[in-house]
Amino acid sequence: MKIAMIGTGYVGLVSGVCFSDFGHDVVCVDKDPDKIAMLERGEVPIFEPGLDTLMAKNVEAGRLTFTTDLAAAVDGAEAVFIAVGTPTRRGDGHADLTYVMAAAEEIAHAAKDYVVIVTKSTVPVGTNRQVKQVVKKARPDLDFDVASNPEFLREGAAIDDFMKPDRVVVGVQTERAAEVMADIYRPLYLREFPILTTDLESAEMVKYAANAFLAVKITFINEIAALCERTGADVKQVSKGIGLDGRIGNKFLHAGPGYGGSCFPKDTKALARIGQEHGLPMQITETVIKVNEEVKRRMIDKLLDLCGGSFNGKVIAVLGVTFKPNTDDMRDAPSLTIVPALVGAGAKVRVADPQGQREGKALLPGVVWQEDPYKCAHNADLLVILTEWNEFRALDLKRIARKMNAPRMADLRNIYSVQDANRAGFDVYESIGRAGFERKGKSRSSDL
Repeated sequence: MKIAMIGTGYVGLVSGVCFSDFGHDVVCVDKDPDKIAMLERGEVPIFEPGLDTLMAKNVEAGRLTFTTDLAAAVDGAEAVFIAVGTPTRRGDGHADLTYVMAAAEEIAHAAKDYVVIVTKSTVPVGTNRQVKQVVKKARPDLDFDVASNPEFLREGAAIDDFMKPDRVVVGVQTERAAEVMADIYRPLYLREFPILTTDLESAEMVKYAANAFLAVKITFINEIAALCERTGADVKQVSKGIGLDGRIGNKFLHAGPGYGGSCFPKDTKALARIGQEHGLPMQITETVIKVNEEVKRRMIDKLLDLCGGSFNGKVIAVLGVTFKPNTDDMRDAPSLTIVPALVGAGAKVRVADPQGQREGKALLPGVVWQEDPYKCAHNADLLVILTEWNEFRALDLKRIARKMNAPRMADLRNIYSVQDANRAGFDVYESIGRAGFERKGKSRSSDL
């Protein structure tokens, strides 16, 4: 099949590359000529493990090309996917559909024969019907169908998620569109991965409901972690204990500094807005949004306590600023709340992150970037672990402690233990939802 993918952001590029690996002829379209030139040189504008290799393989096979010419890409395509951005609209929290509707209108003018216009972008319930109206208005004579095909890709594991999905959700209105979508996903049908075919609205709602539910799990365990700190319980043991219940499951029960990323913040806000528009407030989702922001602020208070009540003049080493490991994505990362608070209060902040510097340089002004975590910690008054990159999971903690001016650690991802920090020579160790320690005679304000 010939497929056109409109948009070469995270979702569009990963989807386009993976569809080409299914054996389809895929043309990826973007208005940015610099990005297209970069892709044609074989360079990937995002960090996603394995994507560069898979892209090169399919370009070489002649199944994957890139262009700025939307009309040429759409000509002869049996399906055109819209994978443009839907950022949160300022002021009301709703998803901005400007790019989606503009793409739909361009597709309408470019298409010549029957085509299925598939929305891959995350969009509010009812959007695909709006897309249909936009296309009809632009081209009353065009033979087409619309379909909803939300993505469920985890950054850092997107290729595996696409090739071995938990499920594929397809929303359609006609059997003809369903057949086209079945042909596109035939390799997954043959391997018996679950493919759910629904109406348009249900497919749109599945995406929001899934992300909101996962955000609820993360926020719930973060609240439990705060209570564990007050009661003496260990949140890692609590998480394991409840995660063994098959009705709950163990995923997304890791306490930390709050969720971030391209999906959860945006989609929870959009779902809350959809509820308001329909006169049915999503009270759980609205509370999750509020609590998640409070969790980030609680981290700042924790760090302030470790610095003796003042950040002014302190040297703080921060390991990891992307919202999760194995990505360069900084969108709504906890670091964007925590690090500026440190800098604004007078701290001298150093940052080390394997992939975060490209975006982080503009988003985190006033910090010093280090390639090496040991240099980052040199003469520091506090070490903060914000993102659980594998590079930070097996540090020589003794070497870190010796290099620091005051060996204090805030492990906000719980990747080490009290015993690890104690044996390494740290004076103070704090984590999330677990007991820390402070050596006798070593006040948190001493030597600071």
